[in-house]
Amino acid sequence: MKKRCLFSFYVVLVVFCVFIPMQIAAENPKYKDASVHDPSIIEVDNHYYIIGSHAAFAESSDLISWTQISTNVNNSKLFENIKEQLAEDFEFAKTDTLWASDIIQLKNGKYYLYYCLCEGSSPLSVLGVAVSDNIEGPYEKIESFLYSGTETQFGQTYDATKHPNVIDPHVFYDNDGKLWMVYGSYSGGIFILEMDEDTGLPIDRNTYGTHLGGGNHSRIEGPYIQYNKDTGYYYLFTSFGGLDTKGGYNIRVARSKNPDGPYEDMEGTLFSDVKGKYNTLFDDASIQDFGVKIIGNFAFDEKPNKNNGYVSPGHNSTLYHKDLNAYFLIFHTRFPQAGELHEVRVHQLHFLSNGWPVVSPTRYSGKLAESIDAKLLNGKYKAIIMDKLIVDNITLPKHIEIDNEIINGDVEGEIIKREGNEVNITLENGKEYSGLVFAEWDDLQQKEVINFSGLSQEGEPIYLIKVEE
Repeated sequence: MKKRCLFSFYVVLVVFCVFIPMQIAAENPKYKDASVHDPSIIEVDNHYYIIGSHAAFAESSDLISWTQISTNVNNSKLFENIKEQLAEDFEFAKTDTLWASDIIQLKNGKYYLYYCLCEGSSPLSVLGVAVSDNIEGPYEKIESFLYSGTETQFGQTYDATKHPNVIDPHVFYDNDGKLWMVYGSYSGGIFILEMDEDTGLPIDRNTYGTHLGGGNHSRIEGPYIQYNKDTGYYYLFTSFGGLDTKGGYNIRVARSKNPDGPYEDMEGTLFSDVKGKYNTLFDDASIQDFGVKIIGNFAFDEKPNKNNGYVSPGHNSTLYHKDLNAYFLIFHTRFPQAGELHEVRVHQLHFLSNGWPVVSPTRYSGKLAESIDAKLLNGKYKAIIMDKLIVDNITLPKHIEIDNEIINGDVEGEIIKREGNEVNITLENGKEYSGLVFAEWDDLQQKEVINFSGLSQEGEPIYLIKVEE
């Protein structure tokens, strides 16, 4: 990372108000964590389930206290006998486990589990669907309908630089009631298919679908699409980098007015143009400038540990809670000084006036973020200022103090208040940011604090958390 002598950025903070009487108090939330890699969430009667790789499964009534239902295929009850029902799939993919899965309830009331199996060191994979009357199963296999890694099932020779690795499915309804499945990991990139809601299978059985982005083995995976009725955009979330502690995993967003694209980032770059260079493997340098990055490696202490930071947060799903009128980001993360241990985290997701999402710096406590007047920004803060490099470095805090619109400390600048809650912040790196100011529970300080989450015009995240005077 190049060191810069000058910092200068301009921040417009758009503050919004929420009042939801059904929220629980944030004071001393009772967290109970679960371990589900690649968590995909579904809400059923005000109850929440997350399913992930290896048939890991967990449930919660409040998004903060999770009960682990299963951790692997051996103790999973999703199928009565998974080894028998998926025997041909295990044999094809040369594996004994499942990879990232997804569950959706279709309009007929039944639950459809989209599963995938992958050899792991190659894109030898299979993707299929099973159905149940109950969210917790047992599920009955309908059909495995996509294959990759050998002869292409559509009459072409499989090419791993342009054809997909058929894993990481997410199935969703668009705003017009059409059903889609987005999927893909590394290899030829991310693809999307229109689905038949009567069968749970693709409408066109002779194609991998529309290519959205990625290719040439670039490290982009875990696609998830969320529609926002207020902005009118579909948001495509993906994870860039490698999932382990050294992989620099991070979550990025692109958006489109259509579920099947084209998707672009804040600078107008088309996702369909983003891929590794020809004849390369895991060419992070060619993809790292793309996308709006909303979270990556960081810690709110100079001595990172499991309690104050995240390592390789990624492979997310999202939830729009209609009763709360709020969005949430659900992802797995590793931690500093904790090896490959991973747990699920839930953070609130906010949308700026320009329509781009930012994520709360602190985890959801059971109470929604509360808007804060700009004049209350005075005080001392820890600042996390990230870039887009796909590296294993942990972004550490810079210490700043805001006093009468002047910023001093590790990063200097000034705040110019405009039109009440809008704020202009000038630091010295020439970056322009938009962000939101709100109060949320901070588990480290064991109290509600002022937070700020913003984005540069290049799509780089910045977080501020107020600390004791």
